Amino acid sequence: MSTVVVLFTSDLRVHDHPPLSAALRAGHRVVPLFVHDTGVAAAGFAVPNRRAFLADCLHSLDAELRARGGRLVVRAGDVVAQVLAVAREAEAVAVHVSAGVSRYAQTRERRLHDALLRDGRSLRVYDVVTVVPPGAIAPSGSDHFAVFTAYHRNWARVAPRLALPAPPHVPVPRGTRSDPLPSRDRSGAVSPGLAAGGEAEGRERLDAWLKDGIERYEERHDDLAGDATSRLSPHLHFGTLSPVECVHRARATGGVGAEAFVRQLCWRDFHHQVLAARPAAAVRDYRGRHDPWRTEVNAAEDIAAWRAGRTGYPLVDAAMRQLRHEGWMHNRARLLTASFLTKTLFVDWRIGARHFLDLLVDGDVANNQLNWQWMAGTGTDTRPHRVLNPVRQARRHDPDGAYVRRWVPELAELAGPAVHEPWRLAGLDRARIDYPAPVVELADGLSRFRASRGR
Repeated sequence: MSTVVVLFTSDLRVHDHPPLSAALRAGHRVVPLFVHDTGVAAAGFAVPNRRAFLADCLHSLDAELRARGGRLVVRAGDVVAQVLAVAREAEAVAVHVSAGVSRYAQTRERRLHDALLRDGRSLRVYDVVTVVPPGAIAPSGSDHFAVFTAYHRNWARVAPRLALPAPPHVPVPRGTRSDPLPSRDRSGAVSPGLAAGGEAEGRERLDAWLKDGIERYEERHDDLAGDATSRLSPHLHFGTLSPVECVHRARATGGVGAEAFVRQLCWRDFHHQVLAARPAAAVRDYRGRHDPWRTEVNAAEDIAAWRAGRTGYPLVDAAMRQLRHEGWMHNRARLLTASFLTKTLFVDWRIGARHFLDLLVDGDVANNQLNWQWMAGTGTDTRPHRVLNPVRQARRHDPDGAYVRRWVPELAELAGPAVHEPWRLAGLDRARIDYPAPVVELADGLSRFRASRGR
């Protein structure tokens, strides 16, 4: 019986895992391998919150494999060097891995392919991370869709592959050395309200969502205080849940809520196919507009206030404090805070995107960077000059102020929608509240920074 190394990356599960299933179907023994890649750490993506969630995921994956007679092998170092070392130790004939879309992931696959080929071994790459593989659908004359509506129309016509069951048995050869599993307690996580990770946790959350949440998702998904979204994004990012299985199970429930939820999964695929085709969009404008952005040099105080949740706009501040506490933020709040930084304060979107990646447990390069560009007007949005007014957004999506009072306790005694405009309080009332004045005044939704540029 020959041996294959299955390299786990952003697919930390045993359910619906094509590389693992293919190896077992072919009758191979398997070395399930995860590498703490020093390249990821050097690029600044191994941040404490995600390290904590990752530790949960690896413990869960190891438990799932042990329940099937196997175990997880963990190594640390350069991913190519470590994969090659494990393949040699186990005398593996091939390595199976899931495809990635970032420039780093694409480079990793090329390096693995070349190193394994020189060593007399092969690499097999599988489409796992999205429902529809990047590049599988594209408009005539282009390698990707740049407009979501057209992408969604074509995406919805594609029948997703069937979700694969978890294997009953995973035969793992003895003797392959493994480092200890990482500890969540030693991750240095900065968000005290960080959610638990792992496949078992993800599947339990998906079950609960399909039973009690998805039916009303269409009508409640922007209700900030209601917290009526699935919160599955960290599990999709780490791959403890399969997006293919999520689509199949959501569609099986039926209804407008399921349709709206599946549309969000399509947005995720959309961003992945954009980044796969244009990897530079992770750091450069997808559509350059030559905006003279303010930077850390000339907007330091405003940027610091935004990061700290002290801008004087309660809904913006509530969202930024939720991010700090939970390592997660409601999607509507992400749009608002990104609009405020880029369209109101006119700060370079890359500064905001980096702050999000420093804290978000679901910090995904494709979704994060391209959503930031969408709000900044440099991405795929067909209305690049749209501005989200924080007061109007508050009245619409937090009408009685419950979300703000939850995260901005200084304003907790302000009843109803008055909490959204504390600067309107009379002098004596204003003086006893430890809350800052707005960092910038708005006129018709525009700050002086954008108004001065005629936008």
